[in-house]
Amino acid sequence: MKHPHVKGPIVIKIEKKLTSAFSLDSLEVINESSLHSGHKPEFNGKGESHIRIRMASKEFNNMSLISIHCIVNELMAEEFSSGLHALRIDLKTKT
Repeated sequence: MKHPHVKGPIVIKIEKKLTSAFSLDSLEVINESSLHSGHKPEFNGKGESHIRIRMASKEFNNMSLISIHCIVNELMAEEFSSGLHALRIDLKTKT
């Protein structure tokens, strides 16, 4: 059994993509797949199917939430096509 704080390959890839795309003040990428065990037969809670992103940036002050979500979802196209099922995005602006 994996330690809950060990980062899997999808989490690591998401972190790299987000830090390359945005000037972030903070970033937390959390694998919440274990919370969705049994959601569908293929979701056994052991993979990286459900991810939460918490990030903050001054850059977001001049962007709409929809724009940021669209950018993030476009960045994650490869992950969605290879097993990522759900992405929760929590955003904060910095002043």
